[in-house]
Amino acid sequence: MSEALKNNKSYMAEIGLLYASAIWGTTFFMVKNSLQYIDPVTLCSYRFLLAALILMFFLIYNRLKLFSDLKEGLILGFFLWLIYISQTIGLVFTTASNAAFITGLFIVFIPIFLFIFFKKKPALKSLFAITVALCGLSFLTGGLIHANKGDVITLITAFAYALHVLFADKYVKNNINPYTLCFQQFLFVSLLSFLTAFFFKLPFSVTKISVIWTILFLTIFPTLTAFVIQLVAQKNTTPVKVSLIFALEPVFGAIFAWTLGGEIFVTTKAIGGLLVFLSLIVYQTNFIPNFSGLILSAFSGTLLRMRTGR
Repeated sequence: MSEALKNNKSYMAEIGLLYASAIWGTTFFMVKNSLQYIDPVTLCSYRFLLAALILMFFLIYNRLKLFSDLKEGLILGFFLWLIYISQTIGLVFTTASNAAFITGLFIVFIPIFLFIFFKKKPALKSLFAITVALCGLSFLTGGLIHANKGDVITLITAFAYALHVLFADKYVKNNINPYTLCFQQFLFVSLLSFLTAFFFKLPFSVTKISVIWTILFLTIFPTLTAFVIQLVAQKNTTPVKVSLIFALEPVFGAIFAWTLGGEIFVTTKAIGGLLVFLSLIVYQTNFIPNFSGLILSAFSGTLLRMRTGR
């Protein structure tokens, strides 16, 4: 493969991941507002079942096997189920901002799990970029405020998120069909969610008609298109870069809140978003970590004084 073609595929992958991050950024407030009308586990059941059915027809039409490499699909499905069940249940007990920050901690677990499970030592540049992104997430979301049981539940999301990214990277780079993997993981998430709802006698009803439209939106955009794009894109980029792009999810969430949601613009959140973008620049370039660290330390100190009024 020529260098130009390789770079082009990498750029296209990053654009696709940006789309996924942006569309996921719309879902925090949508899911939060829906949970008074539908059980969180039931919500996961419906959105992933619909996504699996749509993808099933696509696979059949293109004469692709539905259940090849089933073990890998089930592993990804289990991690994905953990992500959505823990995050959705966690949102019942915690704030959207706490959930966004804790979910974003997955970027910290990526290099840790990369070393534990795959024996790959992360580069110093990667660790520094992740630190910059974490600082940005703290300013963007306000950090962890008034911890509660919902935050502990949401921490499971961060663990599962990191593992999902890493194992997806391994499978797609072993040339397993990403569309088949997506169908399998969607179907498995739906089945596990239905079983969980049945076992704990959770309601399957939707008590407000508008929530049905929310389920359809969640099915098509943040579930079907975003995850298909993620698996296709991961063939041509690294897990660390994926994590840094996905760290933009709360950045997009804040942008949508300020524009479509009518929320008041907050300067410290905007600076936090800029730091997350800066982390991608750090990862892509050859910044000297120590020099950049001094700048970041001074910058963070200034921001902290702004927040405390000192």
